[in-house]
Amino acid sequence: MFVGRVLTVLLVVALTGCTGTDDTEARARSFAEQYLSAWEAGEYDAAGQLTDDKAATADLLAATAEQLGLPGPEPSVETVTVTETGAEVTAAVSWAFRSLPAWTYDLTLMLDAPAEGEGWTIQAGPDTVHPALREGQELLLTRVLPERASILDGVGSPLFAETPIVDVGVNPGLVTDLPTLAATLSGVLDVDAAQVVADVEASTAGQFVPVITLRQSEYDAVRSQIFDLPGTVFRDATRQLAPTAQFARAVLGRVGPVTAEVVEESGGLLAAGDEAGLSGLQRVYQGQLTGTPGLTVSTATDGVPVDQLMVVAPVVGEPVTTTLSVPVQSAADEAVDTLSAPSYIVAVRASTGEILAVSANDAANAANALIGQYPAGSTFKIVTAAVILEAGLADPSTTVSCPASTTVEGREFENQDRFDLGDVSFTTAFAQSCNSTFTAFGVQLPAAALPEAAAQFGIGSDWALPIDTITGSVPPPGSPVVQAADAIGQGDVLVSPLAMALVSATVAGGATPVPVLVPSAEPAGTPPPGPSAAVIEALRSMTREVVTSGTATALADLPGTVAGKTGTAEFGTGDPPPAHAWFAGYRGDVAFSVLVEGGQSSTTTAVPLARSFLSLLPAA
Repeated sequence: MFVGRVLTVLLVVALTGCTGTDDTEARARSFAEQYLSAWEAGEYDAAGQLTDDKAATADLLAATAEQLGLPGPEPSVETVTVTETGAEVTAAVSWAFRSLPAWTYDLTLMLDAPAEGEGWTIQAGPDTVHPALREGQELLLTRVLPERASILDGVGSPLFAETPIVDVGVNPGLVTDLPTLAATLSGVLDVDAAQVVADVEASTAGQFVPVITLRQSEYDAVRSQIFDLPGTVFRDATRQLAPTAQFARAVLGRVGPVTAEVVEESGGLLAAGDEAGLSGLQRVYQGQLTGTPGLTVSTATDGVPVDQLMVVAPVVGEPVTTTLSVPVQSAADEAVDTLSAPSYIVAVRASTGEILAVSANDAANAANALIGQYPAGSTFKIVTAAVILEAGLADPSTTVSCPASTTVEGREFENQDRFDLGDVSFTTAFAQSCNSTFTAFGVQLPAAALPEAAAQFGIGSDWALPIDTITGSVPPPGSPVVQAADAIGQGDVLVSPLAMALVSATVAGGATPVPVLVPSAEPAGTPPPGPSAAVIEALRSMTREVVTSGTATALADLPGTVAGKTGTAEFGTGDPPPAHAWFAGYRGDVAFSVLVEGGQSSTTTAVPLARSFLSLLPAA
């Protein structure tokens, strides 16, 4: 049913062939308008009272309203012709469907003149709704949805294709043991058994109660375990799906049966039973991708079309091109699937900011790759090092102290396992991730230095991408202790995996990029002034040292020039407290970040994950 369609009947008064008095014409007109007004208001019984077959007229008007989704026409009369037995009234009827051409036709009402002491009467019949309508027929409106346009990758290839699916459901009338059925489905399909029980108990025999939708390959793998269960029923269909269920799901979203909210937002273009974008880019670009439905109005007998009265062809939607790379996304997906802990990889093209991959494994909340807020840990030392270099406090070869710990106002900051390197170069302190060195430098900086430097790398930028993103925040420190903690990515520093991928891109590309996901969209913002060329050059050599002789040597033998920074970011409480594991790096023009929630040590979880990812990509 279309929402918000408007049925109007146009009035152009043109009295022709009058054989009665003006008073008779006026009375006939008034009576016809009374009938049409009742039809407009959905007062079908009242309209029927004005005809010579009250019940049949009321039923016809009600059926028309149900089929067309409108109570009735806006009443108007075009001509009135008085005859020997009454009057003939015509009206120009226009059905105005939202976003579609209007459907117009002439409607004729035959009025019988009143007998003495009685009123006018309209001759009942299906032609009071449309002249082509015959006894036993109704008007039938059929919507035709166009084929949904696809979302494309960065080289213009479709990311979605019509894919066979199987809807797994339950017929309450066939169930013999509901608790056992629900428990079995839960164990095999990973669905909520209690929800299955509640849904089935709220339904009636013969109803299809949906449980889960599976790709054909997924269904084939479990068919033998669920097909013969008393109560299970199955429906084959196709749906536009990405290459895998995991593929960039935080970005692309999904297509599925419309919700009431989506129907409301569509402005009448969608109806219950349609499929539409429910999340991600599929929902953001729903109007562009779905096109405009076609429309056929026919006469019908028992729901079977007879004669077409109006046909409007559907208009196919326009595809949406993204910057996503299938090889990069697939490599990221395959890599994160090797871990059981929630894990993320975000990759961007360093030179342009184009987002190449946004990946999360099944254990993760996929959206957190773009909006999750985590302490950055030692990956933030890229930003801190930039401040130290820019302030002239050190250069890559400056000798600095890396003791086992540093104390700031009574708070001790330790190196991992309290390693003590003594006096080393600033590059070595960076490559070995000396917390003591960086906290000591941190308290020497102006309070605004780290927040300002973070902004240079895009942290805190509110990028206006088509989908929600949060880069993070580095507020002004409230004390020297917080400032020292901020310098090593703890304290109040929060970032998303997207933000750290852009930090890596800043070093790799030499300027802070504005992220791009849909090239045709408005720019996401204005790039902040990035670090100086001299600082960038120094950071490149220092991040390379991390791989060649620092905390990420497991990446040293990979083809191409890999650089980056490890990070172990503590959170919560405990002794020791739990920690997330990071690696923010780049190879060639691909900059990326890796995050393993609760991964504890970056060298044992994040770095191996980065290695898996890079090993699946061709060397730059």
